[in-house]
Amino acid sequence: MSNLDNNASSNKHDRADDAIHDKRIRSFVLRQGRMTGLQQRGIDEFLPKLGLTLEDGAFDAAQVFGREAPLVVEVGFGMGGSLLEQVQAMPDHNFVGIEVHLPGVGKLLGEAGDLGVDNLRVYHEDAVEVFNQCIPDNSIDLFQLFFPDPWHKKKHHKRRIVQPPFVETVRKKLKVGGRFHLATDWEAYAEHMRDVMNNAPGYENTATQGDFVPRPESRPLTKFELRGEKLGHGVWDLIYKRTS
Repeated sequence: MSNLDNNASSNKHDRADDAIHDKRIRSFVLRQGRMTGLQQRGIDEFLPKLGLTLEDGAFDAAQVFGREAPLVVEVGFGMGGSLLEQVQAMPDHNFVGIEVHLPGVGKLLGEAGDLGVDNLRVYHEDAVEVFNQCIPDNSIDLFQLFFPDPWHKKKHHKRRIVQPPFVETVRKKLKVGGRFHLATDWEAYAEHMRDVMNNAPGYENTATQGDFVPRPESRPLTKFELRGEKLGHGVWDLIYKRTS
């Protein structure tokens, strides 16, 4: 499951969840786990080449990638499988992935480095800080948020990343005409996303029938999603376009 929190909502973690707050509510919980050989090699060998940090300052895509190309940014890529598939399938696009969980960053970097891809860069940082400090306004062609943690308990709904302030931040970073693609396998969270986005100024739903869209070919099926389909689980995609 590719998301900011990576299934961080079980009962046994509730007290740990409540303890992570410092100055603001966070939508993720850090649980790194042990690093595999590939993941550690990804960090050691390829992070210096493909990694970006807050200390790098404002992100200039043309300078970083050495070319002008449509920019795709994904927050919470998990273990990176679907993002890497996109990177390979769309070589004419530049990709930036943002993820707080080090094993996922290491795995993506290790696999991308071994393949020699040059249209991907990765932040191992808090997405909110990357947006605030690094990503210029009016610079993103497509922003992706796939399977974020639904924080299904009512007392945790405030931790959901899809909230009006974050949606407004994304709008400013998108180019006019740029798209915000969201996907979730929790119907209640899909409805929450829809309600937040429908009430957000400067966006237009691209769906032609109802509020949701069929999965576009640009979003690869994850292993988690394939398993869910066999069990009859639904997945809901929403794509909104920045209009102003």
